[in-house]
Amino acid sequence: QMMKFAWDNYRQYALGKNELRPLSRNGHIGNMFGGLRGATVIDALDTLYIMELEEEFQEAKQWVEKSFDLNVNGEASLFEVNIRYIGGLLATYYLTGDEVFKSKALELGEKLLPAFNTPTGIPRGVINLGSGMSWSWGWASAGSSILAEFGTLHLEFLHLSELSGNPVFAEKATQLCLSPQVMNIRRVLSRVEKPQGLYPNFLSPVTGSWVQHHVSIGGLGDSFYEYLIKSWLMSDKKDSEAKKMYDDALEAIEKHLVKKSAGGLTYIAEWRGGILDHKMGHLACFSGGMIALGAQHGPEDRRQRHMELAAEITSTCHESYTRSDTKLGPEAFRFDAGSEATATRLSERYYILRPEVVESYMYLWRLTHDPKYRHWGWDVVQALEKHCRVESGFSGIRDVYTTTPTHDNMQQSFFLAETLKYLYLLFCEDDVLSLEDWVFNTEAHPLPINHTDFKA
Repeated sequence: QMMKFAWDNYRQYALGKNELRPLSRNGHIGNMFGGLRGATVIDALDTLYIMELEEEFQEAKQWVEKSFDLNVNGEASLFEVNIRYIGGLLATYYLTGDEVFKSKALELGEKLLPAFNTPTGIPRGVINLGSGMSWSWGWASAGSSILAEFGTLHLEFLHLSELSGNPVFAEKATQLCLSPQVMNIRRVLSRVEKPQGLYPNFLSPVTGSWVQHHVSIGGLGDSFYEYLIKSWLMSDKKDSEAKKMYDDALEAIEKHLVKKSAGGLTYIAEWRGGILDHKMGHLACFSGGMIALGAQHGPEDRRQRHMELAAEITSTCHESYTRSDTKLGPEAFRFDAGSEATATRLSERYYILRPEVVESYMYLWRLTHDPKYRHWGWDVVQALEKHCRVESGFSGIRDVYTTTPTHDNMQQSFFLAETLKYLYLLFCEDDVLSLEDWVFNTEAHPLPINHTDFKA
């Protein structure tokens, strides 16, 4: 019902724009997608499909067939276009078998390739989809590329290379058909020296060395780690290099970044050149689910340790929700000067319909069947209905610590792609998009696990 409400209002007031502004009842285009339109359509397709909202799915599909234009000019985020557009199109193709989604994904994939034309092959973060020119984000220090951006291409690019049979995307490597672009990123990362075994967030696409030593499991770093374990799972556990990189990275994180607060809450701190910053972003709350997913494989003692860690982190993120007046969590929360799991800065008190906490609830539910995760998820459903539902859609709120919310007038596309999908899956049977057969990209778009040998 929430999904139908979010979609119907988008379709009515903003179809073809990237997001709905539910208070002003109009569309928002934004500057992340470089002239591409319909981000909410592409992000919502697979969710509409698995929820069996057939009429709504057909409306979305028709828009893709008739109105989705790839001949655009403008500066796009390589990362956002990959995870939302390519991910959404690929997932919908695999779920439905409809060729239109495959051909759009491949056509768009081609447009992203020029971003890799750098001295190291590490792509730049921004690309003009028309001219193929690429450059680094203005805010990224010294023209660097960002770990979570160039490290979150692997799942989608493997599928693109497999579907296209295109040698530009694909080459045979160790019986896996691995795209040279993403394999080269791995080569650069395995060569470069890692401080304490950690991966900093900024790397120069020119020299292939770190630009500054900021490490985070939240924004800027997050999905790099997620894609290591998921690459291994997607390869049907053949991509042992990805598994080893994940295991080593997680070990370094456990050793240097996992902390316990005075009140007994486990959290993952950020690391700035050796100095710990005792804060955790909402984005980092996906890590409970990731660690649980990665814990299923390996020696029993480690499995147990990782499942405990996953449950503790998920519980800490749950605390960030329960300690607010709206029962929704802030963008970031801190553990210092007497505050625990709460946002101490005004600039971190907002909630923009993010999915990471319910994502972890979904994984922990599926992997433990502890009913508390469903209870926690239901609390989120009720809080969303109470504080984020407005007359024409759902909106983020500017301060989770007051029950007279100020809405931000934005229904993010990831609310339909991720937040509502993970909540739905939390209450579904385990065989709906089973974790045995599907891996979710970082925008919650399901990609099939390759149970046969990869073919180029």
